[in-house]
Amino acid sequence: MQTIIDQYKAVIRAAAEQKTPLQIRGGGTKDFYGNPVLTQSNTMLDATAYTGIIEYEPTELVITARAGTRLADLEAVLDQKGQMLAFEPPHFGAAATLGGCIAAGLSGPRRAAAGSVRDFVLGVRLLDGRGEDLRFGGQVMKNVAGYDVSRLMVGAMGTLGMLLEVSLKVLPEPMAEITLHMQMDEAAAIEKMNQWAGKPLPISATCFRSGELFLRLSGAESAVRAAHVKLGGEELSECEVFWKSVREQTHGFFRSASTLWRLSINPTTPPLSLPGEQLIEWNGGLRWLLGDEELDAVTIRKTAKDAGGHATLFRSNEPGISVFHPLDPGMMRIHYALKEKFDSFGILNPGRLYPEM
Repeated sequence: MQTIIDQYKAVIRAAAEQKTPLQIRGGGTKDFYGNPVLTQSNTMLDATAYTGIIEYEPTELVITARAGTRLADLEAVLDQKGQMLAFEPPHFGAAATLGGCIAAGLSGPRRAAAGSVRDFVLGVRLLDGRGEDLRFGGQVMKNVAGYDVSRLMVGAMGTLGMLLEVSLKVLPEPMAEITLHMQMDEAAAIEKMNQWAGKPLPISATCFRSGELFLRLSGAESAVRAAHVKLGGEELSECEVFWKSVREQTHGFFRSASTLWRLSINPTTPPLSLPGEQLIEWNGGLRWLLGDEELDAVTIRKTAKDAGGHATLFRSNEPGISVFHPLDPGMMRIHYALKEKFDSFGILNPGRLYPEM
């Protein structure tokens, strides 16, 4: 495996010397997400050659794997020991890799209950824009002293370095899991989701669409059944299939060819007065919006900002619109400083996160 790393180093160093952009790519299942790399005359750096689980200690709830490892393979190993990636990452295809999962920073339906991708990253190994081999963090939470650089790589879209290895905290799979569904309007659903979130209920995921609220209950059998009695609603058959369709965006809502916006906002925000169909997750904190032709990016982003959050253009056929919510000047200066520190030649996925970088 060291030979593969040496090859990666050689490619990066040659690109740095010639100021040639590099496009870091894993399984390619999230190519649609983020801004395109600015120049087409770039060299592809394929991360899928560096694969395999390095260390897994089920009793310590920690796994370390190479970035090119397929997510499906990683989750299969965890499942054999009754454990899981609690942030429930979307794959968007069989070729999805661990490195792509961390670089994109996307979490699934369990995020509001369990935490985000960033919350589970313990350490990383990466190559920076000079081809230097760097390690940050470790395999336990207490190893982090000072600024937690390893978590900077979550959602960085490969602009700060090429991930080689990642250590993650994992959690036991729940003993029991059921999904309830009940009819109510959007305002009532948002109110109920937030009300229940403040109570000791084993709710691990929520989803609202078109007058129907879905709740997933996870935990001990007795706790799940007691919560069912308390909350009411009908039990949904094929619970796992439903949540996978939401996570992987194979649900009917996501099959539309319309522009898809992802609004991450204050969960208590009342129904948004935006045209277009919506699907709500994370107790109201995540609002998916199928764009209406009357909508523009400025209006959507102002609405999200007013609601205490931000809006991401998740999927679109319209060129020229920056995918990620614009940063204020102070935060952008921090991003520039980080880019300069990790990729001083500006060769790693230029423009993928923000066009200016």
